[in-house]
Amino acid sequence: MKNDSFDNRISLAHNHSKIPEDKTSMGSTKGKYPIVMDHGRTIVFISDLSKEAETRLKYEMLKNSRFPSHNAKH
Repeated sequence: MKNDSFDNRISLAHNHSKIPEDKTSMGSTKGKYPIVMDHGRTIVFISDLSKEAETRLKYEMLKNSRFPSHNAKH
């Protein structure tokens, strides 16, 4: 009896199901382009390099709305 359960555990350990490619690529920076902002403190990875200016503008607008400037230059 013990021998059968041991063999069963060994066969189950060797039958790993394949993890889908989309799950393994989550969080990966492969095929993405880095955008360095805020003097190197923030790095954003985007998949379309043509949207770099748009991404920078969105980041600046978000940063200004969260942390308004105390300077009088506005």
